[in-house]
Amino acid sequence: MHSPLRQQLLDSALSIISQARPLVVTIARRDRELGSQLRRALSSIALNLAEGLGSAGGNARLRFESARGSLYEAHTGLRLAVAWEYVSPADCAPILIAMDHLVRRIYGLIRR
Repeated sequence: MHSPLRQQLLDSALSIISQARPLVVTIARRDRELGSQLRRALSSIALNLAEGLGSAGGNARLRFESARGSLYEAHTGLRLAVAWEYVSPADCAPILIAMDHLVRRIYGLIRR
């Protein structure tokens, strides 16, 4: 866990969670299930990413793929919240951009 790349990736995932947290709280007030699913998906991004960084070979790739899947799930969950008008597009935009950036970095890990 000491390499700069590992730390940057985990910091990015944790930053996304920190940015999304107030929105998830707002969403959960309106739709408890969606809020819960978003919390689980966001946590899964960081947890699977960390597990992949601590694994080797095919196991690492599987964890990175799981992290990417959870990232897509969280991304879509935020877009759903916008569609249901629980939160505004402007509130979600910076988080969605950060997610798009992280998914590209995770894709690079999968392709290794």
